Amino acid sequence: MFESKSGILLIGGLGFFLFAFLSNALVPMLLYQNLPEQTIEELADNQNLIYQFEDLSIRYPEQFKQYYGDPGKESLAEALQLGHDIYVAEGCWHCHSQFVRPVSNESTRWGKVASSAEYQNVLNRPVMWGTRRVGPDLSREGGRRGNDWHAVHFFDPASLSPSSPMPRYPWFYDDNHPSKPNKRGIAIITYVQWLGSWLEQYPLYEDYVPLKQQMQNPLE
Repeated sequence: MFESKSGILLIGGLGFFLFAFLSNALVPMLLYQNLPEQTIEELADNQNLIYQFEDLSIRYPEQFKQYYGDPGKESLAEALQLGHDIYVAEGCWHCHSQFVRPVSNESTRWGKVASSAEYQNVLNRPVMWGTRRVGPDLSREGGRRGNDWHAVHFFDPASLSPSSPMPRYPWFYDDNHPSKPNKRGIAIITYVQWLGSWLEQYPLYEDYVPLKQQMQNPLE
């Protein structure tokens, strides 16, 4: 059998599988097994995300004050954790992957290829790499669009993306209005803006720059 073409292909296939397992599973596990898992408080201590949370407090002052009080690091950590829990509970990961693969020019479409260290934190439990992309990969979604865009998009995806199969989430809003995100709405937007916020190339819209410059000591 092993002298036939099918035998050679079988051995080759098993060899490639073993190589892939060693390079993509075992080696990263050994590299990062002693790396401490980042806590929610450590993840919230992120200048890009702090900025986005401050921006939410300015754009939706009444709702923000009601549900989170002042935009401090404790309230940011609370919103970030809740946003993650909502993302998992609503099954967003069924249609959106969170893993930029090193194949097929994915980095051109989605940004920097994912690294193992990015997943060493509490918000990646459970891991939501995903396999389907009914919607785009969200690994680098944070900062690409403004908070207002996300508020409208969660309320009525088709109003911004006419061909989108994404359902509406009116329960993320008070009075069923996109300008009034409730505790859940603010939380899910915070979580989406966190995705990729640890990267140096985290983008910010030009119209956000003046606000950012005014923030001397945000969230002290």
